[in-house]
Amino acid sequence: MTAPASDQPVAPGEAAFGVDIGGSGIKGAVVDAVTGELRTQRVRIATPRPSTPDNVAEVVVELVTRAKWSGPVGATFPAVIKRGVARSAANVDESWIDTDVDAVFSKATGLEVTVLNDADAAGIAEVRFGAAKGVPGLVILLTFGTGIGSGIFLDGQLVPNSELGHLELDGHDAESRAAASVKDKQKMSYKQWSKRVQTYMSHVEALFSPDLFIVGGGVSKDADRWVPLLNLQTPVRPAQLLNNAGIVGAAMAAVERGAD
Repeated sequence: MTAPASDQPVAPGEAAFGVDIGGSGIKGAVVDAVTGELRTQRVRIATPRPSTPDNVAEVVVELVTRAKWSGPVGATFPAVIKRGVARSAANVDESWIDTDVDAVFSKATGLEVTVLNDADAAGIAEVRFGAAKGVPGLVILLTFGTGIGSGIFLDGQLVPNSELGHLELDGHDAESRAAASVKDKQKMSYKQWSKRVQTYMSHVEALFSPDLFIVGGGVSKDADRWVPLLNLQTPVRPAQLLNNAGIVGAAMAAVERGAD
């Protein structure tokens, strides 16, 4: 699946290549660092099985090579990432745990690669170009998919690796009750599922008192079917960048690392 892209050329210093690594697919495109727009078609390759470091690195190399890209690269990863090292592994092979993901991808591509948590990357995109642009105070992005990802931002600055999907709720890991995958698996209607989301988000709201919630993931495209059913004190906005958020946020992280 691809997304529309502009044909306008972008100088290397004004762009980066973004890679979004998920449990089922790995997507990549060149991103304009000024506007957040994709400047090449988004390319998707199925996540290899097993999703070991060598196998995933091969896909990242293929994406970069197809784009004929030779500048900075940013990559999302479904894990807690500390100084480029994976401290967990969600929906990828467990051999990634304690692996220097930055180093693996940088060596494979021959380029400088910046790796960050996938939900953090989506949040960066929404703060820079989407639903949270210009919003002061505390913003929490929650992505509802296979699990629940989270990104926390204070006055636009990322607080990384929050993992709010793993809060304990009613004796359960929260994402095991309120992830979008649970809705699909249990064949729940949006009305039924929204009650679980309400319980979960009320808990997050009580802990953090945010100024804004952003809700993302595949179900954000149907936000009008469930967000109005929520009863929270905090405003809730659907994510705007949808499937491009991870790619854009990863690219922005690479650009900002290069500017340091």
